[in-house]
Amino acid sequence: MPKNKHPKKRDTSDSDSGPDDRGPAKKQKTQSRGGSDGEENSWDLGKNRFVKLSEFKGKWYVNIREFYNADGELRPGKKGIMLTMEQWQKFKDIIPDLEEAIKQNI
Repeated sequence: MPKNKHPKKRDTSDSDSGPDDRGPAKKQKTQSRGGSDGEENSWDLGKNRFVKLSEFKGKWYVNIREFYNADGELRPGKKGIMLTMEQWQKFKDIIPDLEEAIKQNI
């Protein structure tokens, strides 16, 4: 059996998220809607997890991400997901089915 000269690289990332994981944290442009953590367009889910509405390269995303404390400042971590507006709409559309499945299984 011949050996593969170019073995498939294994993805070691524990995230399926977007551009926030690819470099230093950047300040996000925000609008005037306040969130529960004091930052605009940001809502605290508890345990250093937040939902944030953010703009990147002219497009809007719903970013659900775990943050970590670095020298007293919360910074975005690798664990999270960044949804396009289309993906966010699809997610919202399945919530009733998801809630029903939760009721039946819990």
